Order: sequence, then C-alpha cells, then structure tokens
Amino acid sequence: MRIKFRYTRNVKFLLMVVIMSTFHFISAQDIKPPVKDIDAYFSEARKFKNQNKIDLAIKAMAKAANLAEENEDIKTIIDSYHEISLLNLKLEREDNALFYYERAEIYLREITYPHGNATHQYIEALNYFRNGKPYQALDLLEEARSLSNDRHLLNLISLLEANISLKIEKYRVASKNFNSLVVNSDIHEKAYLTTKAYLGLTKLNIALDSLDSAAKNGTNALNLARDNDFHQEILEANELLGKTFEKLGQFDSALVYNRNLLQIKDSLIAIEKINAQVKTADQLRGELMESTIKKQDVEIKELNESSSRSEITAILTSAFLTIISLLAVSLYRNNQIKLKTNDLLHTKNRELQTARDAAVQSMEAKTNFLSTVSHELRTPLYAVTGLTHLLLEENPSKKQEEHLKALKFSGDYLLNFINDILQINKIDADKLEPLNVKFSLKKVLTEVINSLQQSAKANKTVINLDYDPDIPSHLLSDPLKLSQIFINLVGNALKFTKKGEVTVITKLQEQHEDEVTIYFEVKDTGIGIAPEKQENIFDSFEQGSIQINREYGGTGLGLTIVKSLLGLFDSKIKLKSELGKGSSFFFELTLKTTEGSEIDDMNFQMHERDYDLTGLHILIVEDNKINQVITKKMLLKKEVTCDIASNGTDAIEMVRNNTYDAVLMDIHMPGISGEEATIEIRKFNTTLPIIALTAISLDDSLESFYAAGVNDVVTKPFKPEVFYQKIGQNVFSPKINNPAS
Repeated sequence: MRIKFRYTRNVKFLLMVVIMSTFHFISAQDIKPPVKDIDAYFSEARKFKNQNKIDLAIKAMAKAANLAEENEDIKTIIDSYHEISLLNLKLEREDNALFYYERAEIYLREITYPHGNATHQYIEALNYFRNGKPYQALDLLEEARSLSNDRHLLNLISLLEANISLKIEKYRVASKNFNSLVVNSDIHEKAYLTTKAYLGLTKLNIALDSLDSAAKNGTNALNLARDNDFHQEILEANELLGKTFEKLGQFDSALVYNRNLLQIKDSLIAIEKINAQVKTADQLRGELMESTIKKQDVEIKELNESSSRSEITAILTSAFLTIISLLAVSLYRNNQIKLKTNDLLHTKNRELQTARDAAVQSMEAKTNFLSTVSHELRTPLYAVTGLTHLLLEENPSKKQEEHLKALKFSGDYLLNFINDILQINKIDADKLEPLNVKFSLKKVLTEVINSLQQSAKANKTVINLDYDPDIPSHLLSDPLKLSQIFINLVGNALKFTKKGEVTVITKLQEQHEDEVTIYFEVKDTGIGIAPEKQENIFDSFEQGSIQINREYGGTGLGLTIVKSLLGLFDSKIKLKSELGKGSSFFFELTLKTTEGSEIDDMNFQMHERDYDLTGLHILIVEDNKINQVITKKMLLKKEVTCDIASNGTDAIEMVRNNTYDAVLMDIHMPGISGEEATIEIRKFNTTLPIIALTAISLDDSLESFYAAGVNDVVTKPFKPEVFYQKIGQNVFSPKINNPAS
C-alpha cells in the first residue's frame, strides 16, 4: 500500500489538518445510542466482520471512533481507523480504506505508538500482497512483528505470512504457521483464526496432493464456520471440499459441496447484502465529510455574528482569513509542484521496486538451487559412506581395505566441502542468527583443541592454549558458532604448520558491569601468507595460490566462514603474517557475563560412551529405499531390530499401534514431512525418543526441529560412532524436549 497510499497523501493533507479537530461520526438517526465501553464496540465489530456482516461491523467501529474522540483517546482513534480501513479492504473499497489509513497516519505522526505503527505496517503488507508483491509484503510483516508483542496482531501477521508463503510455494513455512494457528489461544478471534488455519491447511494439502488430509482439514473448517456463522468461510470450505472430493473420485460427496456452493453464490439475499454493505461504507464516509463541512459553516457563521459586535474583532478576523487564504493558495501551489515531483519519484520508485524484485527472485533462485544441490548430494553420500563403513567391518582383503579407505576419505572430503558451501549460503541468505545461552569459554576452546589433536599429531605440531584467568567463567553467547570459528581457525593453522606450534590466545581487554570485551588470537609458525595475497585471503576459495591449494588441499572456505560468522557478532577478523614465519589471526568480541549463575552449557560436544543397544526395537522413517537398507544393516550390526515406514502418515499409525524404543525420523519426505509427523506423534506420545536423521538443507532450522518435539538431530551422512552414540544417549539417558505436548 506504500506506493498507492503515499501518492494521494499530500493532496489531502490540508483537508486532514482542518478536519482533524472537528471530526465526529454522524449516526443514521438523531437518537443517541446508549453509551457502551469502547472494547465492547471492538468486540461487536469483530463478531460482525467474521460473520461477513461488514456494514454492521463498520457502524460499530464508527461508534467506537466517536466515543474515543469524545474521550480524547488518540490511540483508540488510530485503532478505530485501522479497523475501518481493514473492513473496507474486505469490501474491495480501496479508496475508502486509503481514506481511513491516511487519517490514522496523521495521528501516528503526533504520538509514539508502536502497536499502531505495527498495525499500519500490517495493513500496508496486506495491500502489497493483494497487489501481487509478496516479497515486499513479507519484509513489512517482519518490520511489523518487531514493533509489537500484541498476541492478536502477531496471530494476524502469522496468518498473512502463511497465506503469502502458500502463494509463493514456501510450503514448510506455510505449514508451520497454519499448524500453530490451529491451536491458537487468541483472546479475540480464536475460532475465526482456527477456521482460517484449517482452510489454509486444506489449500496446502491440495497443493501437495495430500487429499485425505485436505478433506479432514476442510471438514474441520466447515464445521467451525457453521458453528460460528462465518458466512465467507462456509462458502470457501464448500468450494475446497468440492474440489478435494472431485480429485479423490468421490463424486457424490463433491456434488453435495458444489450444490451448497452454487446455492450460496446464487442467493439474491447474499447479493443484496454485499450491495448494502458497500452502500453503508460509502454512506459513512460521505456523512463524515458532510459533517465536517457543516461544522465549518457553523464556525464561519459564528465568526460573522461576532464581527457585528466588535469592529476590531472584524478587522482581525478579516486579516486572519486573508492570511489563511494566502497560505492556502501558497500551499496549493506548493502541493502542485510536489505532485509533479512525486510523479517522478513514483516512477523511479517503481523502477527500483522492479529491480529489487528481480534481485530478490535471483537470490531466492540461487539459494534454492544450492539448498537443493546440497541436500541431493547428501543423500547419495549417505549411501557411499554407509556402505563403505559396512564393507570395512566385513573383514575385506588388504587390497580391498586400501581401496575402501580411499573411498571413505573421498566421501569425508566431499561431505566437508558440501557442509562449507551450505554454511556460507546460510549466512548469505540470513538464515543464521546467534543464540544467547550460558556457557564456559574455556570449555569451548579446550574441546575444540582436543578434537583437533589427531590432526596436530599427524603434522607433528603442538597446540597451546594461553587462557587469561581473569576472564569470567560464566558468559552468554552462542557456543556452537564460537566453536565453529575456532575449529576453522585452528584447523587452518594446523593445515599449514608442520613440526611447529599453534597457539590460541585469549585476553580480557575490559570489563564494564555485565559486559566484557575479550581479545582472541590464533597464531602459528607455519608457511605464512604473501602480502599481496593477504587482502583476498578471506574471500571464498582463496588459499594463497594454486600451488598451495594443490599441496595442502581443502576448499578455501574456512576463513570465509570465520569472517561471516564473526559478522553475526558485529566483529571483524584481522591478519598479520610473514612468509616463512607464520600467521596470526585476531579479533575482539563483546560478551555478556552471568557471574554467580549456574552454567547451563549447550551440549555441542558429545561425551563418548559405549552403549549396549542389543534388543532395542526401532522405527526407521525414510522414503529412500537405499537409505532404508543401509540404516537397517547398521542397526542389525548392533543386534537392533527395526520396522520401516516409507512416509510420515505410516509412521504416525505405526507408532500409535506398536511399541518402539526410538524413532529415526527423516525430515524431508513427500506428503507429510518428518517435522509434521513428529508434531502429530507428540499429541499422543510425549516420551518416545525421536531422533531426526536427515540431510539438512538451507531452509531447515534445528530450532524448528526441537520445537516440533524432536529429541536430537543426526545429520546425514554421519559417522557410525556418532549414530550409535545418539541412539544410546536418547534411549538410556533421555532429555525430553517436547513443546508440542
């Protein structure tokens, strides 16, 4: 709505200033209605809106606005105008919607009202979506979400985001939002939002060809709509159910819903009702403008009467009116100039929007391509690494063992390369955000160094930790991303250092109340970096030279990842290096302290322990046949029995009807995803360990997996020892993580 709404704003500005202080809604009758609480009018309007009685809803909001003005309650006046604007949008009366939207904006300029600004952005986003600009709409919704914590508005934002995601085929985002709204606890429109969510899920299921789920959700929507007299939603549910049952081949059922639909659409009462609603909306706007003109006539008459009492007053009044007239003419001329300027600005704005849309679509295409490629490569890699592991355990001959180890090395190298590309792409696509949890910095660094000791021994290099004891032991930040930074820096130093030393240095720079600034440095005695290469060393695929790349290997992405991850913490990495003498990478981080609190570290480093898995019975949920065979064989090696479900729907029924010690859940499957299947299972089983066994793609979020009720995540392809450890940990030492219950 930004382009369209801004266009007419200056034209109406003078009128708005004059009528701001004199606006009163005029009721259709001279009899004053009994005074109600403003909240009661809002509730009444919501009820009428959801029942598609838009004329009655607008009248209720007009009374609310009138009462708010009498009470000089500016925030409620703004809320009233916003609601009337939304009601007019529902009637497709964009001119009326614009009129009230602009009146609200005038008041918003005068006061600080985050919720009002958030609603303003929401209305603008809705209009962008209606006018075929989904990506701009999503940007505005994020802005609106950051301005208000009002649960009702956040629910409306989630609903609009879900519908936009459905439109642009981001089905996972749409599914998550619709499912969260099915169980909403909104204090104003719980039933209405649930109905809308069921309708959204019906459309989503139809798009995914999950017709049984579509029929179920559509029926739920229709029942709720009928129970609450939601006329528009009854019509939409009948239309969707008719389409669903036609696709299912159940033509008798489809005929029933299609007849219902025709009956509603052909109703003369319905047509007359729509006409009446539009007439009411236009009438109220006309009455508002007529009321303003009448009030101005009264004021002019009073001025004329007062002029006869005093010649001085008449002269002053005449002078005042003359000045006002001159100002009005001046404002009019200036406004004409501004309109011409605005035309040019709007033209440029449209060009910029077009260019931005193209850039967004291009970035989206690149992101989706890399996400798909990385995910698709992980699936066959799982087969390669899994089969290699199984063959190595079957006592191969020495010659075969040599070839298998070479194959395993190549698979591990390719996996690291894919992981690096995915990490860079996630950062570029703003898919990563730093967490803020309690952790021990010394523990992070110690575990990183311990994990790289094998590489150090291979190069006959010593890793030292120079840790400042003055650094507080309890800090708040993201230990996972910090460990990634140091794994890349120390790993990079080890790669180029033979028979030397790598030192990790930490120093407390300053401490102020609950904030500390810490200096970090990773230095080595390796080959060093030439001065002309240092400027580009943090760019992707840069390793100093082609000769170095061939001699030492690697992807050249480690330092790029470090630079990007530090950017999430608003920090920059710096470099000092001299050829033949080594290199030093250093940076500073500002972290919060939690001195005196009990440490609650994230378990980012697994504590190894041998678990006896003999006799366990596990469900494997996996749609890929090769992966099914490999996972099953790996479990049989540990004398674990298992069943296999090829999709999420089967998995839900098998868990309901059988007893398992754990579930290995693939996330990406046709039909119901592993995340959705987990949510359904958690509705009737809250204790069963569920481990996501998946090739993570760009759009995946570990937080969303855990929010769905997953206990742990193992990324495919994986090391067998990690696989067995995760199963043992979650079966024998479970940590229940089940918000879905």
